[in-house]
Amino acid sequence: MKTKPKFFFGCLAGIMIFSLLLFSSGGSAAEPVKIGVMTPLSPPGATLLGQFILRGAEMGAEYVNANGGVLGGRPLELVVEDDSGTPEKGIAGYRRLVSQKNVSAVIGQVHSSVMIAVGDLSEKLGVPIFSTQASSKAITEKHLMTAFRTHAIDPDRAKMWLNFIQEMGYKRIALLAENTDYGLGLVDETKAGMQKLGLDLELKSFVFDKKVVDLTPQLLELKAWKPDLLIDIHSVPTTAYLMVKQAYDIGLYPGTPILASFDWPGRTEFWQNLGDKGNYILFISYYHPKMQLTERGEWFKQQYHQKYGEFPIYPAFNGFGQILILADALELAQSAKPADLIAALEKGQFKSWNGTVTFERGEGPYWHQWSPPLMVLQYTQANQSPEDAPILYPPEMKTGSYKAP
Repeated sequence: MKTKPKFFFGCLAGIMIFSLLLFSSGGSAAEPVKIGVMTPLSPPGATLLGQFILRGAEMGAEYVNANGGVLGGRPLELVVEDDSGTPEKGIAGYRRLVSQKNVSAVIGQVHSSVMIAVGDLSEKLGVPIFSTQASSKAITEKHLMTAFRTHAIDPDRAKMWLNFIQEMGYKRIALLAENTDYGLGLVDETKAGMQKLGLDLELKSFVFDKKVVDLTPQLLELKAWKPDLLIDIHSVPTTAYLMVKQAYDIGLYPGTPILASFDWPGRTEFWQNLGDKGNYILFISYYHPKMQLTERGEWFKQQYHQKYGEFPIYPAFNGFGQILILADALELAQSAKPADLIAALEKGQFKSWNGTVTFERGEGPYWHQWSPPLMVLQYTQANQSPEDAPILYPPEMKTGSYKAP
């Protein structure tokens, strides 16, 4: 009678021990926790924003997994959906992430119209969704339990540039705005903010279809009105580049200053697209390379530079930060269930890339809302890096004064 080799029993015992370890907690010891990243990765959405957010989110998951994962060693797994910047695709993508992929949360929202459209569905299905760069106040003023944001909201943005306008002494302000929730919302907030602050300004809005690429007729009308400042409210940078070129070619800019409503001039392709025509532009920013970062933020900045050969910009920072916030909230909840995660997000304090983030049940649009700093920067010479661009506003962050062409 043949006997089985000793190593057979040793292997069998090893397998049994491994199985016990793996399944002793219900089979979930190595089961990943899934986080959805739904962001615009194809037109007509702001694809560059989506790509930067996805980069940041991917590196956030790398950071968490390299530091032991969550919930006793479970890795984070990202599940990506492209919403193309359209509400229809956003609704379908969110439903797939929740119903088919079983994600615990979704980040990556850029377009306010998409985030607003998905809001009611997220409340119904109960899985939290994060605005990464969608700014409409309607997103959080509905007080949805599932809606969270770590980005500036339109009332704060409008208030900030109205204070800047007052400091600069501008009187005639033109708003060139796309016909979206973002564009029309900021027009409304600027008008409301002007009345609230008691400012004596002449304000004129020029609204255009988001799909239009030739803005020469509007720019010529705007030039004839002779504004002191043009505030450009585009959500897609490629269209904004064309606008700046056309404004330059008709002699409107840089004689009339242009203030970009968000930080698209801070990207590496800005000077490639505009060359000398981009000089003297003013732009809103939420990040400056000389800002002090947390230890996590510094890690991300250096690792991103090593990986991509350039330093990260705000959308990438925010994508990274939201993944870390969710990882910490999972640990606080000791659960990957969306309802438990929402409760943890409301009561916790989370270290992100530039400070401590909380999600309080604030009044109006400040519900589940945390904002980055808001600044006005200006390029004062061609091919200038954002690091060397002076901060003109607010006064406590000011590093330089406005330079006229």
